[in-house]
Amino acid sequence: MKQRTDKTNAMRILDQQGIAYQVRTYPHGDEAVDGVTVAKLLGQDPDQVYKTLVAQGVSRQYYVFDIPVAEELDLKKAARAVGEKSIAMVHVKELFSLTGYVRGGCSPIGMKKAFFTTIQEEAQLYDTIAVSAGKIGSQLLLNPSDLAELTEGQFADVIK
Repeated sequence: MKQRTDKTNAMRILDQQGIAYQVRTYPHGDEAVDGVTVAKLLGQDPDQVYKTLVAQGVSRQYYVFDIPVAEELDLKKAARAVGEKSIAMVHVKELFSLTGYVRGGCSPIGMKKAFFTTIQEEAQLYDTIAVSAGKIGSQLLLNPSDLAELTEGQFADVIK
């Protein structure tokens, strides 16, 4: 059987760890498509489609937050969740050099460096959530507890 060559780093890591996942793809151009549109394209509940955001604390540490695509990160709650006085979003220009991923294709799995990850607590209500597979046009469906374990992350309320 011929091996697929279009696997992303995130998929390879899930395979190596023996974590079950499904891949969903959607049509796209070169630009990122907002997550709510992606959810609609794939007939998914936007509450189960998560976007990956990267922020930096005053300590200069970086953090990853996975929240539902229709929601907005509450910087105060997010800072409290990771034990920082305050945090600020990483500028989109820094995203690729920091994570190895582009805007709209940023996966919490397989970044250049592992950053502490916080997943919005409602994710635990679902058997699966969708996160980016590491490239625009591709997402992973996986169990939120598996995602938390893989990223050595936590669940917390971090949305407005």
